[in-house]
Order: sequence, then structure tokens, then C-alpha cells
Amino acid sequence: MNGSLSAERRRKTILSVVLAFICILYILPVLAVVVNSFKLNTYVKTETFALPTAESFAGWANYIKGVTFGNYPFWKSAFYSLFITLVSTALILLCTSMAAWYIARVDSKLCRGVYYLCVFSMVVPFQMVMFTLSKTADRVKIPYFNFASGSLEKVALNTPWTIPIIYLGFGAGLAIFMFVGFVKSIPLEIEEAAAIDGCGPLRTYFSVVFPMLRPTMISVGILEIMWVWNDYLLPYLVLDSTKYKTIPIHIQYLKGSYGTVDLGATMALIFLSIVPVIIFYLCCQKYIIKGVAAGAVKG
Repeated sequence: MNGSLSAERRRKTILSVVLAFICILYILPVLAVVVNSFKLNTYVKTETFALPTAESFAGWANYIKGVTFGNYPFWKSAFYSLFITLVSTALILLCTSMAAWYIARVDSKLCRGVYYLCVFSMVVPFQMVMFTLSKTADRVKIPYFNFASGSLEKVALNTPWTIPIIYLGFGAGLAIFMFVGFVKSIPLEIEEAAAIDGCGPLRTYFSVVFPMLRPTMISVGILEIMWVWNDYLLPYLVLDSTKYKTIPIHIQYLKGSYGTVDLGATMALIFLSIVPVIIFYLCCQKYIIKGVAAGAVKG
């Protein structure tokens, strides 16, 4: 008995050491960014992994330079990143949860086909469609009502106000996969009781189904927010970088004359861009495993 307990204790100790080592490997790049954000540009290149000294310490100069560099204000890039992230995530959560509910409850060949297409889209590399996508975003226009002129106008998908529609298409695969699995675990009798009480489809969804989707809703929201906030390639291909820049694009254009890059200021902006995501993830990480397990295993 004591031998089995000691063996189990050794196994847990070894596993803890291995996991701690893996955690350190993941944390090291973030620590390197933080350390180099307080160094002068010359020392970032020559003493990348050394701690700042009295000679190499730059203080807050890198952060001030990164925020005030160039003619394009950093606050505008932060606003575009925040707007695109929040609107895209809201669209994905609302539209995919409703679609997943319909797919899970209407057992037809069409619904199964749509579901398998959504799952298949998860394995299609973005590089296969990026050139076609950028051209489509420039040509396709959606109507909207201009309150200033009082007329119906059209706008292309290559603006921060319309790019969430593109993110909805790319984020639908994972979201529908997780939502369908969770909806199948919800007893159908609950929805039948709502229908007997006079609830229509929309009222049943928002009053009964939507609150029960909260675990998966939070998990999908966390994953989508981290993806959209850090995404560089899609906004770079679709948006006009002279007018609209998200934070990753703003960092990429942090260059001086002859293409020189101030690595200290770049590291400072990178750290500023990852701080909101780290805080958000630490606050919500407990919901990720719950939602993934609920959406991928049940049903």
C-alpha cells in the first residue's frame, strides 16, 4: 500500500516538474518582450536576453515613443482593434448559436450538410483563400442607411465597420461545432414546454436556449476575442492600411528612415497589445475547459 502511494507521489512530482518546465518555456518569450521594452534600441539587438542595466535602461521612453511615433495615432489603432474584436465576437456568438440550435434540432440532410461544411472549414488554411478574399472584400458591397444624407447607400467589406462580417464567416466553423454539441445535451422537453406555453422560435431561443448556452458561449467568446484581437493577416489584406490600422498593423509600421526599426519601441507596443488579452484570459480561463468539454463531448 505504502509502495503504491509513494509511486503515485513520484509520478505526480515528475509530472509537476515537466509541466512547470513547459510553463517556463511559454512564459520566456513574454518575459523577453517585457525586459527588452525597457532597454535602449542598441542593447535590444546586442544583449537580447540580459536584464537592463544602468547603461541600457531606457525607462518609459520606449513606451512614449511607440505611442507617439508617426502621423497615425496609436489610440485610433486601439479603437479599431477594440471595435472589430467586440463586434466580430458578438456577431459570431449570436449568429452561430442560433444556427447551431437550428442544426441540432432540425435533423435533415441539408442541416447535416451545413454542419459538415462548417466543420470542414476549420481545416482549410487561410492562405488558400486570402487572395480571393481580399478581392471579394473590395468588390462586394452591402447596403446601409446613411442617416446624414437620409438615403440608402452601399459600402464595401474593406472597412473596420464591415470586416466583422468576414470574421463571422471564418469563426463560424469552430463556434458551430462547439454549440451543436452543447445544444444536443439540452433536453428537448424544455423547449416543448416553452412551445406549449405559447413561445415562438425566437422567444424560445432567447428565453430558454440562450441562457443555457452560457458555458459554451463564454468559451467561444474567449477564443474568438483572442483570435480577432491578435490577428494581423486578415486586416492587413482587407483594410486600407493608409486609413485604418489595427494594433498589429500599427506595430508593423513602426519604422524609421531607410526601413530601420526601433526594437525597444516595438517591444513596448507589443507588450501593451498583449496585456489586455492576458488579463482577459486570466479572468476567464476557468470557463474554457468547461465549455470545450461541454461542446465537444456531449451529444
